[in-house]
Formats: sequence, C-alpha cells, structure tokens
Amino acid sequence: MLAAWFTPRVGDELVPDEGEYIVDEVRHHWIVFVPRVFELVLAVGLVVLDDVPGVPHLVVLPAAALLARCVAKVLLDHMDRFVITNFRVFRVHGFLDRQTATMPLSRILDITVTTPLLGRVLEYGHFVFESAAQAQGLRDIRYIGHPHERDLTMQRVIQRAGLRRNATSVSREVVVREVSGPNPSKSRPSGPPPSGPPPSGPPPSGPPPSGPQSAGPHPSRTGRGAGTSRRRRVGFGG
Repeated sequence: MLAAWFTPRVGDELVPDEGEYIVDEVRHHWIVFVPRVFELVLAVGLVVLDDVPGVPHLVVLPAAALLARCVAKVLLDHMDRFVITNFRVFRVHGFLDRQTATMPLSRILDITVTTPLLGRVLEYGHFVFESAAQAQGLRDIRYIGHPHERDLTMQRVIQRAGLRRNATSVSREVVVREVSGPNPSKSRPSGPPPSGPPPSGPPPSGPPPSGPQSAGPHPSRTGRGAGTSRRRRVGFGG
C-alpha cells in the first residue's frame, strides 16, 4: 500500500485490450538530482552548526524546511515519467496529486530536440512537442537521457502507426466492398428498352445533296470563329 505512493505505476494507464504496450519509459536524467544533493548537504550543515556553542538554535528551522523541500523535489522528479506506447505518448507526474497528460501519435506534428552544451557532454536534452492540440503538460519534456536515440524511437513508432492505420483503412474498404457486392446501378442499362421492329431494307444510296451547306461566313474569310475569340478573351483577359 505504501509502495504505491512512491511508484509511478504507468502500467495502470495502458489499454491492453486494444493491444497497447510500452515502447519506452523515460525517467529524468540524473542531472536533476544534483541540486537536491547540494540542498541535502546544506541542510545537514545547518543541523551540525546548531551544535556549535554561541549559534542560535533557530538555524534548525531553515534546515528542516530545506530538508523537506529536498525530499519533496526528489519524490516529484522520481514520479515524473514520460511514456511512449505504440498508440500514444503520455506523461504521469505528481506525488500527492497525480496528473496524467496524454496525446495520440496522430496529433504529433513536430518534435524539437534541444541539447545544451552540458547536455552534449552528459547526454541529456529536452523535447518540445508541436501538436494539433497543445496538450497541457506534454509540450515541454525536460532532462531526458539520450534524447536523439529516443527521438529516433519515437519517429519509428509514429511511422509504424501511420502504416498500420493505412493498412487498416484499406482492409476495411475491401471488406465493405466484398459485403456490399457490385453496384447494381452500373450493370443495369439505363433508359427504356427500344420498342417496335428494327428497320428493314438497305440503307439509302445516292450522291449527297448539292448546294450551299450553310448561310454563315466561311472561316477563311473571317480568319477565326466567334467561339475561338471568346475563349481567347477569357483565357488571356483581352
């Protein structure tokens, strides 16, 4: 019972019935605990200073406050986890007040990896997510160990999720077509059936009728027809 308060328990957030599984669970880099070590040393120093003669005993109060702050920050950093699954990414954080922020892989538009100078030496960095819906608590993920390797892992998961969605949509379309069958309106002839006997006898023969074909002007006399000039005016704005 007490161990549940000090364990993130990210497995409780999964949906195993849908086949969801954890690809990577990201903890904070150890660099975040370095300031806590200095705070702990300072708190112990204040406690030792309290035993020195002539020093007021009021130094115990700031030592206790600093020690409490150190323990709280260590627990918060330990409980803060960023999880990558085959469906989504989510973040679980909080000690007394547990918070969970989640975002599907399809909403991730861009990932920015920031690596400071010290991070290049100690191999840590920060993630900045640009998504279709800016989820609170998931835009900035800081102090991640081996950021470039985890960025490549996330890119692979996003690509596989996209291919899986395309394959699923194609298979569903094929199943719908097989169930519904061919469209009867395409195989059925349109219009009423012909009535009456077909015409009999040879086709009419003889020379074509002579005389003028039309009373309009000949294209060679006018240079171009009226229809061509309209299209050219529309096309070129003349």
